[in-house]
Amino acid sequence: MGLAERRSVERFKNEDYPGWKARIDEAAGFDVPIEASWDELAVVDRSDRYAEDFPAVFFQPLLDAFGAIGADDMGKDALREGVSKVVLRNTGEYFSPSGFTFADGVLTLDHQSDVNTHHVEERTKAIQALLEAGL
Repeated sequence: MGLAERRSVERFKNEDYPGWKARIDEAAGFDVPIEASWDELAVVDRSDRYAEDFPAVFFQPLLDAFGAIGADDMGKDALREGVSKVVLRNTGEYFSPSGFTFADGVLTLDHQSDVNTHHVEERTKAIQALLEAGL
């Protein structure tokens, strides 16, 4: 990761991420532990797109899925009791929700940060289905 990528990641972490985290926590009904592998999420030569790519690939689908599940107390309770952590990765292997897993309370979203960014609804539905089946 070069200087441009490091700067852009730091900007996102400090300026954009706190707002996304607050909205995700509110939708879920609890302080959701999120572990982001920022060095993996940072794609070379895309640093000018992190503010659009990271939310589209990871944060908006997560927010929307938690919002749908946590629309009532039963859903919020299920999320609180069943989700121990969310892991955000980009191993470079997955460009679709096939890299999403939910096991032992850990929701892992492994997706290339710069591919199929416009498929927000597909990722939302996949996250929601994984969680609803596992909670």
